[in-house]
Amino acid sequence: MPDIKPRADGRRVLADLNALRAIGTYKTGVHKPTFSEPHKLSLDWLVRKLPDAGLSAAIDGIGNVFGTSAKSGPKLLAGSHLESQNYAGWLDGPLGVVYALEAARVLNADPSAKGAVEVVAWCDEEGHFGHFLGSRSYVGQVTEADIDAASDRTSGRTMRDALAEMGLSGRPRIAVKPGRHVGYLEAHIEQGDTLESGKLAIGVVTSIVGIWQYQINFIGEQNHAGTTRMAARKDAGLALAKFCVAIDQRFPAACGPRTVWTTGRITLDPGAPSIIPGGAEMLFQIRDDNPAVIARLEELLRTMADEVNATGPCSVTVEKIRTGAPAMMDAGFQDAIEAASEAVAGGRSIRMPSGAGHDAQMLATVMPAGMLFVPSIGGISHHWTENTADADIVTGAQVFVDACRRILGG
Repeated sequence: MPDIKPRADGRRVLADLNALRAIGTYKTGVHKPTFSEPHKLSLDWLVRKLPDAGLSAAIDGIGNVFGTSAKSGPKLLAGSHLESQNYAGWLDGPLGVVYALEAARVLNADPSAKGAVEVVAWCDEEGHFGHFLGSRSYVGQVTEADIDAASDRTSGRTMRDALAEMGLSGRPRIAVKPGRHVGYLEAHIEQGDTLESGKLAIGVVTSIVGIWQYQINFIGEQNHAGTTRMAARKDAGLALAKFCVAIDQRFPAACGPRTVWTTGRITLDPGAPSIIPGGAEMLFQIRDDNPAVIARLEELLRTMADEVNATGPCSVTVEKIRTGAPAMMDAGFQDAIEAASEAVAGGRSIRMPSGAGHDAQMLATVMPAGMLFVPSIGGISHHWTENTADADIVTGAQVFVDACRRILGG
């Protein structure tokens, strides 16, 4: 078993995370949307830090930051992202980047460590312009036409304009070089309460769920709310509400043990209190790491829609607007994280799936990938109150560095 010394410097890790937290501060969190000034300053911060880890820094044409090593031996790619959701937490993303930076600082300068850790900060994991744009670009899933069509979901600013303002226009996008890396490792806060409630230190991620999203439209008949008898109404809003209730009643018999489903935005047309809505729309999402479960639930969803169309008084259509295949994390990487947890954190770990999407699922399409989680206080994330205890952050960093050493050691 490789020596776990030298270990991560916990004070340095916390100082780095707090330095990033000071950029774009919002209450106890941050507001750092993709290609905003705080995001740009965060990328610049990382570029300045990478040489301290023996890495050459570059920002590519979609806003990914890469730190590459000239050290001989195997290379492990590690990182996460630096932008945030709007008015959200300070650790979602930066934790993984700082852990990767710390692993590079510790291992790249250690002559006893085999190979090197290379660091990456993926752009727009949070989906301001499109889901996983940076990591998808790296694995060859983003075209120039995709970039032409992308715009910020909040401001409407086009991605081309944003790239120009960042000084990245015309810069090439960096793509995966097959065989360069033994794999990719990412750390993240759990964004749930499994670790905290179990008094555990580390989550060894086994899989990342796929996300399937649907737009469901109901068509009724717009009419006067005061003069139309209840029995004669074709209320699209009411039909939508009944459909939501029916989903919650029927999905449990067909779902898996960790399946989740969520109704998102609901829109009524026209949505006035004195008009019966003639149209209603809902966004609906299913998450699971088993494609067979998703297929079964989608079939049930369409069966339920057929039943509505057969019985009336309204009609409904179901359109799938996003498909996300689940990703399995590499078994060897899982073993390395678990062994590192045993050595550094007394084995206080658990193997668990990720219910949220991460860049690691994109990397898993081209190389072995792994993830580790640290606890989230109260299970809160995507909110400015998101937090993790300093002691848990430091433990996670030490486990991450040791896991990197083990992976590089074969």
